[in-house]
Amino acid sequence: MVLSDLKQGEKATIKDLSLLNQLVKTRLMNLGIYLGSEVIVKTKMPLGGPCVVECNGQRIGIRLHEAKSIRVKKK
Repeated sequence: MVLSDLKQGEKATIKDLSLLNQLVKTRLMNLGIYLGSEVIVKTKMPLGGPCVVECNGQRIGIRLHEAKSIRVKKK
């Protein structure tokens, strides 16, 4: 399952970031999203827009094509 598959309000644990561009991966890790992190989908924008996730009390917008590259395990 990937991050973009989750619905608003669902929780998941990050399992794999290896498909991401190295620059994006580094940026997300600097923001606190790394393997084993728990994320909650707060908002999904319509028409292929970004999704907003919360991790460690911080909200982060992630582009749809990048969310499709983040493997997660739903809780």
